[in-house]
Amino acid sequence: MVIRQKRALITGITGQDGPYLAQLLLEKGYKVYGTYRRSSTPNFWRLQQLRLIKKVTLIPADLSDMASLLEAVAVTDPHEIYNLAAHSFVGSSFDQPLYTAEVDGSSSTRFLEIIRHLNRDIKFYQASTSELYGANMNAPQNELTPMIPNSPYAAAKLYSYNMTRIYRASYGIFAANGILFNHESPLRGIEFVTRKISNSVAKIKLGLQSELRLGNLDAKRDWGYAPDYVRAMWMMLQDSKPDDYVVATGETHTVREFAQEAFNALGMNWKDYVIEDKRLHRPMEVPLLCGSARKIEKTLGWKPKVKFKQLAHIMVQADHDRWTQYLHGKIFPWDAPNYSHEMDIISRNPAREGYHGNKVRDGAFLKKLRGL
Repeated sequence: MVIRQKRALITGITGQDGPYLAQLLLEKGYKVYGTYRRSSTPNFWRLQQLRLIKKVTLIPADLSDMASLLEAVAVTDPHEIYNLAAHSFVGSSFDQPLYTAEVDGSSSTRFLEIIRHLNRDIKFYQASTSELYGANMNAPQNELTPMIPNSPYAAAKLYSYNMTRIYRASYGIFAANGILFNHESPLRGIEFVTRKISNSVAKIKLGLQSELRLGNLDAKRDWGYAPDYVRAMWMMLQDSKPDDYVVATGETHTVREFAQEAFNALGMNWKDYVIEDKRLHRPMEVPLLCGSARKIEKTLGWKPKVKFKQLAHIMVQADHDRWTQYLHGKIFPWDAPNYSHEMDIISRNPAREGYHGNKVRDGAFLKKLRGL
């Protein structure tokens, strides 16, 4: 009897979760395909850093274009589709609400329609988010907690969440929602607060930066480790019955605590460097997110392996190693050098966690580079 190799299609394979998921699936013997959005500067550094660029097959596609998605599915004939691609930075969704609705909201329906008409045996994973809970302060949040979105990003994701549920019930499609709480890693984009912190801590330690400006230090999040969470995605599609699951650590920590732990990792006192900047607060903040993963633990046996303190240390050490290599003249794929330190970016709202409408000149950084 010939056992066919399983095939998986991952949208957003160039993001944080995509490469970790691709790595997991490759280890399990899958043939892995990934879609990416064609742009003037393709963003493949994460795949390159994990040495996966030659192990996966890349397909250009756009979540807003039905034809390109149909072609991607028809060409790959996948057993499983993981829809991870999204306009995923909450702050910028206030600047681009219509684009966010089109990409984060409608893309799931496009895939579900393709599956319904092309092959109903395809299993579908939809990347949902803890941001769905928004203004709901009841914690810990689980699969039955009412969802009150607090951003265009969360509102669009709620549409995808419900459409996945509806197609599962209406057409018998194996479709699962993973309601993932915040999960971070060294592959996180610098626009996200955890990576902004880890990257800045590393630069401060090496004398490349003098301070770290953050928004709401009291915002509370349930932070986990991305490789743990992609394992949960895969487990959802291996069960005999599709369902929706919260994936979380069950621990809540503030941005202040993350900064404190990050500076501790390199032997520094966060109070000497962190400045809270009101201009970096979101128009509508989500004050508290804490998830209960009891259902997925009981049903699928998933548990997180990496917790808060270890996560912060992993991220800081990775950024410190990168900047150290960079200063020694080594060339390798990563994102930080692509972010300008002489910026004049104007936003009509203060939602950007990491950018504001003033010029930022980091003299120490520029002096260091000129001396290389």
